[in-house]
Amino acid sequence: MTLLSPERLWLLALLPVLAGVYLLLQFRRRTYTVRFTNLALLSQVAPRRPGWRRHVAAALFLVMIALMTVGFARPAASVKVPRDRATILVAIDVSLSMMARDVAPTRFEAAKSAAKNFIGDLPARFNVGVVAFAGSANLVAAPSTDRAPALAAIDQLLLTKRTAIGEAVFTSLQAVRSFDADASKDPPPAHIVLLSDGDNTTGRSVEEAVDAARAARVPVSTIAFGTPYGTVDIEGETTSVSVNKETLRLLADSTEGKPYEAADAGELRDVYANIGSSLGFTTEHRDITARFTGIALLFALAAAGASLAWFSRMP
Repeated sequence: MTLLSPERLWLLALLPVLAGVYLLLQFRRRTYTVRFTNLALLSQVAPRRPGWRRHVAAALFLVMIALMTVGFARPAASVKVPRDRATILVAIDVSLSMMARDVAPTRFEAAKSAAKNFIGDLPARFNVGVVAFAGSANLVAAPSTDRAPALAAIDQLLLTKRTAIGEAVFTSLQAVRSFDADASKDPPPAHIVLLSDGDNTTGRSVEEAVDAARAARVPVSTIAFGTPYGTVDIEGETTSVSVNKETLRLLADSTEGKPYEAADAGELRDVYANIGSSLGFTTEHRDITARFTGIALLFALAAAGASLAWFSRMP
């Protein structure tokens, strides 16, 4: 068991104070009683009865306060929850060449739209992560079955210089290897979907990326965005940025993935159709405050019942 708000346990320090006040009142009551010298009157003021009964209701009340304080600290039980480890990494090219408008409205916007549609269509069992690459590659959304972080990461992507397709594959493979505590020795079944216009201008080569993906047995499917006639304006100069479909096709074919073009990106269901399933576990903290509240209520009822039965009054 763990406590989600352990700082609230300081309230338990009030229990010794309450116990001390109770003992003080009992001492004062005894002192007041012995002032009576008339035994008949003394028996009326303090009738004989088992001494321990006087303290039962108070003890039950203190236990109730302790249980309610622990409940206020939000106790939670650690529970192992099974989940599918199958993972898909979506790698998106954010190089300046993606500004070209030969794919409406731009290559970049078309790629983002295709990626979001693909993620939205994925079955719930898949974990999905997002890698952005230009001069370097970065994991911008860790693999998860929660689609919101992945979609938000795509919306926040910004364009920058150069293109590192090889680095995008290596970063995606690293995300697979670090998926959970067992992934380094037993990586989950995975697939990389890379959206780009195809030129690798920096970082490790596409051939190195192919070797790494094949060694990891992770297919890489590619989607080519662009035409031979694309241009971009960079610092006042118009630059030709034709799509390099050959590089993307080589990457896909060499890793047992599939090459696509922007026009048929909607057919990406084939990407995840053959991904296997691997069952793993994640530890979740489930709030059990109600359990402590219920037990505290039982002690409150017991304290009230004892006081009514023995003293005909509420504690």
